[in-house]
Amino acid sequence: MKYFYKHQCSAMRLAVVALPLFFMSLMFPVDAIAHGVTEGDKGFIQESSGIMILPFIYLGAKHMITGYDHLLFLVGVIFFLYRFKDVGIYVSLFALGHTLTLMFGTLMQISVNAFLIDAIIGFSIVYKGLDNLGAFKQWFGFQPDTRIATMVFGLFHGFGLATKILDYQVSADGLVINLIAFNVGVEIGQFLALSVILIVMGFWRRSESFSRQAYTAQVLLMTAGFLLTGYQLTGFFIA
Repeated sequence: MKYFYKHQCSAMRLAVVALPLFFMSLMFPVDAIAHGVTEGDKGFIQESSGIMILPFIYLGAKHMITGYDHLLFLVGVIFFLYRFKDVGIYVSLFALGHTLTLMFGTLMQISVNAFLIDAIIGFSIVYKGLDNLGAFKQWFGFQPDTRIATMVFGLFHGFGLATKILDYQVSADGLVINLIAFNVGVEIGQFLALSVILIVMGFWRRSESFSRQAYTAQVLLMTAGFLLTGYQLTGFFIA
């Protein structure tokens, strides 16, 4: 890991490289792309009524497996976690935050602007890339508690999905059971996605090139986060 830690002093340089992409993304008008669903799924949610456990489990799993914003953040979270115990703790904190705001936001009908929420979610990916580089310790002299940060961003991820569900005006008939089923599906999808990611990461970590490529991986992670944030802010100002 010597190569990687030698580049921790370049955290500001990484931000300088990625920031132009953020401003470039502001030039292109787009819809809110994170937390989107297919037209078929959207129609099903709007027309569904009554308790539908299996369909909502499927929708929850599909949302997580295809939710690139969730997956990018989780990749950043587990990137340097080598023990399954640590992976379980961080993923559970993220899932807890996600579940709380999804249930609370939907049941209490608290709607937040989808563009702003998704912009924050994009920023969470940038944050995790910087955190993995030790940038906060270098810049500000302290290291934020990564467990608290993981749960806080999980709260925002859940609000993003709750906002979409409210926009689709899902039926109140069977809503609580369907939301629980959806959350079960999210956890199933998260488990499946993380299983694949951890297998790939396991092989990658055994390679001699991992320590050299880890820094580049954080650059790419931050770049994706800046792009997502810029797209969503563009949508917010245009809308």
